[in-house]
Parts: sequence; C-alpha cells; structure tokens
Amino acid sequence: MDEKTKKGTQISRRGILPLLGSTLLLPLLGFGKTSTIDEIIVSDENEEYQTLLKPDGTAVRVKVSTVKNSKIIQKNISNESFLNWLGRKL
Repeated sequence: MDEKTKKGTQISRRGILPLLGSTLLLPLLGFGKTSTIDEIIVSDENEEYQTLLKPDGTAVRVKVSTVKNSKIIQKNISNESFLNWLGRKL
C-alpha cells in the first residue's frame, strides 16, 4: 500500500508538460510588465533620431545626442578609404 501512495504523489512527465507550457505562456499574456518600461518608452519618444548606415549596408536609427557626443577619428576621408573601411572593392 505504501508503494501506491508514493506513485500517486509523484508527478509524471505528462503532468509536467502542461505546467511547463503554461509558464512559457505567461510572458505572452503580459503579466511581467512594469510601469518603469512605460516611463522609458515615453522618454525615448521625446528624443530625435537620425538614420545612419552600418558597414554592412543596413540602416540604423541612432539618437542625435549620441551622434553629437561621438568622437571623430578622421575628417574628410576619401571615397576609396571609406569603401576600404566598409570592406568592399571598387
């Protein structure tokens, strides 16, 4: 009789699957959201953005304040040196 009670209290693999699935759905339902995320989004909406190109040719939105505070390594570079920096051939 002791063996039957031990088997009754153990959780089988089929019992774990619904628990695991429901815990993975919790973030999709929005229970983990906090008010600080809303404050961050509001502060980001007030800032201006500028579209720049990355070396691989994709466009990126960057804050204007970040561009103004950036360090200029070399001014007025030639087109050839820029293409070499990108890693492309003429």
